Amino acid sequence: MRLPGRMAAAIEVLADVEARKRPASEALKAWALDHRFAGAGDRAAIGNLVYDALRKRARHAWRMGEDTPRALVLSVVVTEWNQDVKTLNQDFSADRFAPESISEAEVLRLSSDSVFSDAPDWVKADVPEWLAPSLEENFGERWIEEGQGMSTRPPLDMRVNRLKSDRARVKKSLARFEPAETRIAPDGLRIPSGSTDARTANVTADEGYQKGWFEVQDEGSQIVSLLASAKPGEQVLDLCAGAGGKTLALASAMGNTGQIFAYDSERTRLAPIHERLKRNGVRNAQVRNPDAGALDDLEGRIDRVLVDAPCTGTGTWRRRPDTKWKLSPAQLETRLTEQVAVLDDAAGFLKPGGELVYVTCSILPQENDDQVAAFLERHPDFALVSLPERWNALFPGAAKPVSRNGMTVTLTPASTDTDGFFCAVLTKRSG
Repeated sequence: MRLPGRMAAAIEVLADVEARKRPASEALKAWALDHRFAGAGDRAAIGNLVYDALRKRARHAWRMGEDTPRALVLSVVVTEWNQDVKTLNQDFSADRFAPESISEAEVLRLSSDSVFSDAPDWVKADVPEWLAPSLEENFGERWIEEGQGMSTRPPLDMRVNRLKSDRARVKKSLARFEPAETRIAPDGLRIPSGSTDARTANVTADEGYQKGWFEVQDEGSQIVSLLASAKPGEQVLDLCAGAGGKTLALASAMGNTGQIFAYDSERTRLAPIHERLKRNGVRNAQVRNPDAGALDDLEGRIDRVLVDAPCTGTGTWRRRPDTKWKLSPAQLETRLTEQVAVLDDAAGFLKPGGELVYVTCSILPQENDDQVAAFLERHPDFALVSLPERWNALFPGAAKPVSRNGMTVTLTPASTDTDGFFCAVLTKRSG
């Protein structure tokens, strides 16, 4: 397929996302199944067009004066993929799969350099209008820059599994992809995202992955796993383990000693953890299924509880940009309620002197610092630990995360070049 045909396909996929209210990944998969003639390069290019359109949907829509799939794709191709409008129209006329020719009105929109001079701040930040006040509260005068960081293409990050390998060995195994060492996480490797129709490296087909030498994990997720400071020999509860990404990181940090109890309230989310633990050579993790009384024996016994809480996922907007525009106030309220419940539940498992590690992949203050402040009011026997101090000890000389109160940290693409993550550590006072 040539670019005009790929553009038409991207327009079709975006229309499907809007009409059926389903994730972009599902719409892209359905399109590929219905168009089996499309090669891997075609599918990659179409996916990039779709995700680029969604990442900067507000800005593209403002430029074009409408947010139709056609308008979004045209804006992406001209303003981000640097295609010439006149050449595009010539290509359109020679390709039977192409969209309709670009109109004079569309040409004017695509050619304007001053279109954003009177755009509202939420458009410049490329975030939903209703979330602008929350982001400004969280990031202050930097909030537009932080929003723009969330609209960039993400890299592919991996965490080397030190239970089985080391960074030099994995770099050699993946040399054809030219991975670079991550700037902050000591066991991370990164493959840049590429531009326009670049394909994402399929590292899971690599022999090293099959042998458990590394896992695909954003650098931000690796960092918060290290900020949890799990130590060899400890008793650790991963209360919202999901598929086990942070459980694996904790096991590596603990040198396969002590005990990790991996639990999740949804059995289906927990299902993949068994194969991953085996492949990674993890021997100190015990999976607890969500059965009645599954964690009763752990009450008051745990050194460290990790709460990777259910959240809006606003920190992953780079990877799942369709969720940015689907998020609603009602969904946020649901997540806040769930966070209160899981934090209160977590408190009961800690022994005196133990630490509660609260993590979200959110950049909203309601889910992060506000939630921690409310927890401390309900549980005066807990106190915040200074994570900026822990950060400086773990990552000397590294870029600094955002911290509103000097105690918690928020990682973002603009500040740490990672996905968005929040982390707070609270210690349970003795006596």
